[in-house]
Amino acid sequence: TSNQMIAWGVGDVAKTLGIPKANVRLVSPFIGGGFGGKLFVRADAVLAALGARAARRPVKVALQRPLMMNNTTHRPATIQRIRIGATPDGKITAMAHEGWSGDLPGGQAETAVNQTRLLYAGANRLTTTRLAVLDLPEGNAMRAPGEAPGMMALEIAMDEMAEKLGLDPVEFRVLNDIQVDPEKPDRPYSQRKLIECLRTGAERFEWSKRNARPGQQRDGRWLVGTGVAAAFRNNLLTKSAARVRLDNRGVVTVETDMTDIGTGTYTIIAQTAAETMGVPLQKVLVRLGDSAFPVSAGSGGQWGANNSTSGVYAACMKLREAVVKKLGIAPGDAEFSDGMVRAGDRAVPLAEAAGTNGLAAEDGIEYGDLDKKYQQSTFGAHFVEVGVDAATGEIRVRRMLAVCAAGRILNPKSARSQVIGAMTMGVGGALMEDLALDKRHGFFVNHDLAAYEVPVHADIPHQDVIFLDETDPISSPMKAKGVGELGMCGVAAAVANAVYNATGIRVRDYPVTLDKLLERLPPVA
Repeated sequence: TSNQMIAWGVGDVAKTLGIPKANVRLVSPFIGGGFGGKLFVRADAVLAALGARAARRPVKVALQRPLMMNNTTHRPATIQRIRIGATPDGKITAMAHEGWSGDLPGGQAETAVNQTRLLYAGANRLTTTRLAVLDLPEGNAMRAPGEAPGMMALEIAMDEMAEKLGLDPVEFRVLNDIQVDPEKPDRPYSQRKLIECLRTGAERFEWSKRNARPGQQRDGRWLVGTGVAAAFRNNLLTKSAARVRLDNRGVVTVETDMTDIGTGTYTIIAQTAAETMGVPLQKVLVRLGDSAFPVSAGSGGQWGANNSTSGVYAACMKLREAVVKKLGIAPGDAEFSDGMVRAGDRAVPLAEAAGTNGLAAEDGIEYGDLDKKYQQSTFGAHFVEVGVDAATGEIRVRRMLAVCAAGRILNPKSARSQVIGAMTMGVGGALMEDLALDKRHGFFVNHDLAAYEVPVHADIPHQDVIFLDETDPISSPMKAKGVGELGMCGVAAAVANAVYNATGIRVRDYPVTLDKLLERLPPVA
């Protein structure tokens, strides 16, 4: 089945069927997209397992698209209230963020206030979450749960406050940067480059040319506006393990139950093993997504890349120890490169060191109380330019820029792909994605790809992505973090702020559709 978290899935199936975990094998080498909907085993896998047990033969269950929309999880709707108090010169003195969401009995609230506890300074703080029990399909994790919807509201409030104070939105955010957890001042950030992200983005986007007065820039029939939002997503640390084998051909095989949901996991794990063992990339074989392999971090919460590669690194280092021990070389004297182990005048091919039966090692990464000592987060800035048709209210995104500070970027190409995909999803949340509810029966009626609108190529302009040159030595042995969700957090607010700058119309109800603009658009000249 398609599953992001193999070990979680094994536990869910075992519990549901009332059998030991040892009697469950879950295999997901290729998954497709994930975005949170495949974090947990869903009805299709459970039904297949029940059917197979009853029939005593393999059973396959395939759901039609309308059934998938109502039998998998979705991002819960939220109602959010934000209050900000500041001195006349722009220093935030008080911030309150309250969030309401709904779920089935036993469900959890959408933590849309998380980023507000950490992102900006301010001595007086209040954050609350409330949960209503609803008879609807289950709400659960969707790309950047918590921060994604929370930033949609917080970053509009920051713009509104900046306007009240007569401050530039970028400068207002810079003014309220903080280098420690504002609720635990003795807990510093491991790295925090929000100011650099904002400054770099403002320069690249030519923010200084922006007209701060709404509705002043025209391009033919289009009202043109620009918007900004900070980006924030926590860097979550979770233990992760792998097994690494070296055979008599000099091939390194990595086995871990880590998954690849289109994020490039196969590639970055192969890179990690190749660099650590000193072999060419083509000499590495990566096997993923099997519960027979050591338990990894899994894919979700943008924690996969950093944690899984750290686990692979740990296993490779243990394999290196086995190699040098077999060769009688002091560990500190060994150099692994070009498929060889070198120490002084001695050079031995790894294939020879492996011997007839090969060598294997298994190890992983655990972080202890590291997250208690340091706050670990990723930061960024989103800049967006939109055009709004003065007659129809149609909104078109014209330019997008994301600046990201997320530790060492393990693979710039796949990381950029993650960010532009997240930016695209952010546009969807800002302008079109919406679930239509049948209140009589408690299910979603726009349950197919014709009725549930998402961005297509024509909706997305050129996307520019900048990664700051950053390594975070505290985050992990890889000095990396994640970007797959950071790239989404703040996008929708930047779009909404740009629409306001273009039209003077503030919309606080997503998606920002033309019907919410039409009656308030300025008269057509």
